[in-house]
Amino acid sequence: MGQIKDEMIPFLTREEIDALTAKLARQIEADYDGRDIVLICPLRGSVHFTADLMRKINLPQQVDFVYVTAVERGGAIKIVKDISVNIAGKHVLIVEEVIDTGRTLSFLRNRLFASAPASLKIVTLLDKPARRELPIRADYIGKTIDDRYVVGYGMDSEELGRNYPEIYHLKN
Repeated sequence: MGQIKDEMIPFLTREEIDALTAKLARQIEADYDGRDIVLICPLRGSVHFTADLMRKINLPQQVDFVYVTAVERGGAIKIVKDISVNIAGKHVLIVEEVIDTGRTLSFLRNRLFASAPASLKIVTLLDKPARRELPIRADYIGKTIDDRYVVGYGMDSEELGRNYPEIYHLKN
């Protein structure tokens, strides 16, 4: 089986991703200086970004995972795996690899707000505002991109390509 990246064009190198992640970590450290944070990683795509980001943030932190999915394209959203950390009164960051339509992120944000965190912000490596269906904005954005299909660094094409350390986009 060939690599799907053979059909794609390099978009962000590992070094560029690392620089964006470091920049976001510095912003978060400045905003949360002296406070503990809880990073919430939506599975599966955000695992790479969350792991790299948490290693760069020099603050006391916890991490937890949630798996939220659309039951069908454009349909209802459900929680497959909920968080296990009590976030009441804590400073929470949802860590996304890419914000696209914003549907599942909006659902997750509302679900987490119901748990009464002290603050709730969103950090994303890539933001695609052209695809937004709901008015949701990230508080920390690594890079705003055009409407393009990206694969690698956690993002997949039918579950392929998540393991690539770089990010690619379709040739078109």
